[in-house]
Amino acid sequence: MPELSRNDFNEYRRLVDAFKGKRILVVGDLMVDEYVWGEVSRVSQEAPVPIVLIKERSFRLGGACNVANNIAALGAEAVPVGLVGDDYRASLLRRMLLDRGITVEGLIQDPKRATTTKTRVVARGQQIVRYDEESTEEVQGELKAKILRFAEKKVADVDAVIIEDYGKGVISPELTGEILKIARDNGKIITVDPKDEHFLLYQNVTVMTPNTREVAMFWGKPIRTFDELATAGRKLLHDTQSEAILVTRGEHGMLLLSKGSGLVSIDTVAREVFDVTGAGDTVIAVLTVALCGGASMERAARLANYAAGIVVTEIGAATVSPEDLLASLSGHSQVRQETTNVAGQETRNVAG
Repeated sequence: MPELSRNDFNEYRRLVDAFKGKRILVVGDLMVDEYVWGEVSRVSQEAPVPIVLIKERSFRLGGACNVANNIAALGAEAVPVGLVGDDYRASLLRRMLLDRGITVEGLIQDPKRATTTKTRVVARGQQIVRYDEESTEEVQGELKAKILRFAEKKVADVDAVIIEDYGKGVISPELTGEILKIARDNGKIITVDPKDEHFLLYQNVTVMTPNTREVAMFWGKPIRTFDELATAGRKLLHDTQSEAILVTRGEHGMLLLSKGSGLVSIDTVAREVFDVTGAGDTVIAVLTVALCGGASMERAARLANYAAGIVVTEIGAATVSPEDLLASLSGHSQVRQETTNVAGQETRNVAG
C-alpha cells in the first residue's frame, strides 16, 4: 500500500475526530461469544479427537452486539435492537453492554428463544472446535412489531442504520423491508452486513459489505480470479441498486465498487493475521461512522481497511479505538517518516 501523504493523514485524523457524537442504530442478530481457553495434552482413546484441559472461560459481545461494541469503542454511540431469550446469557449480554456504556433498551425478550451463543474452544492459540446454541425462526407478530416500534422511535435521532444479518431470524424479509423504508423515509445512511440468501432484500442501500464467499454464493458459482470477483460484484451492485458494494477479501484486502465509478482495489495493511473473527463487524462499524462524518465512500473504505488490519492481529472479536487507528495511520504516513527524520537529526546534534 502506498505511503499516506501528510494531507491524507490529516484528512483521516479529521474523520477520526468526527466519530464522537455520531449515533448509529444497529438492527440484527444479538449474540454472546464464549471462549473456552485450555491446553491439549493428548488424543482421546474414545475417538480421534484432542482432549482439552480447560483453564479459563471468557465472554465477549458477538454479532450485532460486537458491531455496537466497535461503534462505542470509536467514541460514537450505538443503539442495538434485536431479540434475546429469557436466560442467563441474556442477562450476561445486558451487563456486558451496560459495562461499555451501550444502551440495552432495544433488547427485546422472547421467552421461546435461546440467546444466540457461539462457543469457541481455543488451545495453543488455535480454535479446536466451535459449537452454537441458537434459534433461527423468523421474527413474527408482536416481536416484529416491537422491533419496528423501537426503530421508528429512534431513527430520527441517529445518523445511520446498520443491518447486521447473521441468518438467526431477526432479519426476515418483512422486517427488512419495513426497516429500510423507515431509514429511507428519514434520509439515513444505510449499511448492510449481508447474509447471502437475503441479498435481494437489501434494495437501494448506501453500501453492503459481503465477503468473497458470500458474493460467490450470490453469483451462483465459485470465484477464482479477480476479474470474476469484479463481474460478480458489478452484478450485485446492479441487482440491488445499491450505491456501493465493499467486498472484504481477507489477506487480499478489499474491493470497492460504486455507482458511476470504477473499481478500487484496496490492499490489506495487516502485517500478521491471527484471527479474522469479528473483523467484518469492525469494518462495517468504522465504514458507517466515517460516512456519518462526511467521508467519501473510498476514504471510509480505506479507513475501515486500516481498522481490520488491527483487529485480525488479536484472537477473538476485538475493537479499535481512535488512538489505535491514528497510530496505524501514522505508521503508514509521511508524517511518521518526517518525525523520525527530525528526531534522528536532533539526536545527532546532541551527540555531536
